[in-house]
Amino acid sequence: MSKIIFFLIIVTLVSSCKDTVQDKSTIREVRWEETTDSLPQKTRVDAKAQTIINDWLEYNALDQSFDKIYTSEHIEDFQFLVDELIENQNKMELGEYPEKFNIPQIKGRQKLFKTYVLKAKGDLEYQQNPRESIIQMITAYNDLRNQFNVVVNNTLPDELLKNEEN
Repeated sequence: MSKIIFFLIIVTLVSSCKDTVQDKSTIREVRWEETTDSLPQKTRVDAKAQTIINDWLEYNALDQSFDKIYTSEHIEDFQFLVDELIENQNKMELGEYPEKFNIPQIKGRQKLFKTYVLKAKGDLEYQQNPRESIIQMITAYNDLRNQFNVVVNNTLPDELLKNEEN
């Protein structure tokens, strides 16, 4: 009986020590295609907000970088894109906001977007599946764009809003 147990232990050890060699680049490419399938689309901005945004250079640079999410074919491209998004977001944060959008609601949405961009970067660096953080990042960006629409379509008097902030 002890010989049989010993033999089973040896067979188990030998079979568990086999190296399974897989092409990780192929796995990563397949996972990237699965990750980018059916991402949420970017929210449209009203014409009123678009006229203000057109003169905002920092935001336009961020918006152009963001559009590349939908065209990146490889995970390496997306890693460079995330770095570009972080850089453009920082420039926007430090830059001058248009008067109408220089409010805490816009800045708060921007910080939330920055949080999810950094989360996506962390997922990429630790080789985690970034699909959830990419969706959260797109949702946060859409919330920022939607806030532009809310601000320009607001019908409340400015005096009420200023009293609300105090």
